[in-house]
Amino acid sequence: MNSFEVIGGKKLNGEIIPQGAKNEALQVISAVLLTPEKVTISNIPDILDVNLLIDLLTEMNVTVERPQRDTCTFQASNVDLEYLRSEVFRKKSGKLRGSVMLAGPMLSRFRKAYIPKPGGDKIGRRRLDTHITGFEKLGADFNYNEKDGFFHLQAPHLKGAYMLLDEPSVTGTANIIMASVMANGSTTIYNAACEPYVQHLCRMLNKMGARISGIGSNLLHIEGVSYLGGTEHRLLPDMIEVGSFIGMAAMTQSNITIKNAGIEHLGIIPEKFQQLGIKMNLTGDDIHIPEQDSYEIQTFIDGSILTIYDHPWPGFTPDLLSIVLVTATQAKGSVLIHQKMFESRLFFVDKLIDMGARIVLCDPHRAVVIGLEREQLLRGISMSSPDIRAGVALLIAALSAEGKSVIQNIEQIDRGYQFIDERLKKLGADIRRV
Repeated sequence: MNSFEVIGGKKLNGEIIPQGAKNEALQVISAVLLTPEKVTISNIPDILDVNLLIDLLTEMNVTVERPQRDTCTFQASNVDLEYLRSEVFRKKSGKLRGSVMLAGPMLSRFRKAYIPKPGGDKIGRRRLDTHITGFEKLGADFNYNEKDGFFHLQAPHLKGAYMLLDEPSVTGTANIIMASVMANGSTTIYNAACEPYVQHLCRMLNKMGARISGIGSNLLHIEGVSYLGGTEHRLLPDMIEVGSFIGMAAMTQSNITIKNAGIEHLGIIPEKFQQLGIKMNLTGDDIHIPEQDSYEIQTFIDGSILTIYDHPWPGFTPDLLSIVLVTATQAKGSVLIHQKMFESRLFFVDKLIDMGARIVLCDPHRAVVIGLEREQLLRGISMSSPDIRAGVALLIAALSAEGKSVIQNIEQIDRGYQFIDERLKKLGADIRRV
């Protein structure tokens, strides 16, 4: 098991380019199964989760060419459907929650799919009900086979339907969209997720010949077509990396420019970091965070403590609450962090408390951060990364801390952040993979 050794307290300087969006990659790479023609995707992040999905497609007999590390051409003209029932597929796909995204395209094109119990982060219950219920409304039959450990889906006749999702699940929305693009008739999805990832997936599918309208809203209309063709698609910059770099710059008192940040797709992310008192300059598609000696958390108009919480898009993404929390530890003022969607995602704060942060964990969903105002630095400790986002939050804490920190289980970080240690070294970070 690899670890990061970090000597903190160093100011960073320079430019950094965010990788392609991990969450979008898992969706659009799954979508290549919808056509026998070639689909070329660029700006692919070179991270464990995405590479595992590409490996799964290869073992499904999808032809994959990789002329550059960030570009792949896929051709799913001879898919091995029986591989999807194999023990090898169950074990490999069970490590990756994103493998559930294969079900929608498989149902749409081949009228059957198999879903193993999902893997991924240990951040609380992440149910599949939204996916399965959507598939059933399109006409799929569903059952769980205890012997092979798969959810079995069969759909001899997919037919468009009206559905009101019980939650605006991003992966659930994307999966149902992909299942419905070649169903007979019209499908309406209300309370759909409308994150930029889903919008970009819909635009890619339309380029392939799908007929999706309402893109960018929570009410989607899909007219089924009989065939989808090939296309070329470029992934958005990863908004979670952008937010992570903003928080890192503030915590380490660094002067950093985030190049090609995809500002038009960031929504309220910059605004939330500005509420922590972080200054930034937006020029073209770049974000410059100047060196700041201090930053002060805003209050509400009536003087009450600021609350930052997650909410479906265009609200604040839950993937950045860990970053906001750690960034607030060195601010002036206090903030309540309310993580509504996942009940275990705040349990990394005990590591920050061990480093000297002032945090009160109210319950599994809420934590109050009382900023240290840089009166004292965090201190380096040994710790373990519980999930992707908490792992990077701990890395940011280590970069700002006094002394040496050791972060174990960095495979979790590698699942979502491409060569993060090498990229931070170029900014002047003292970080070593051991």
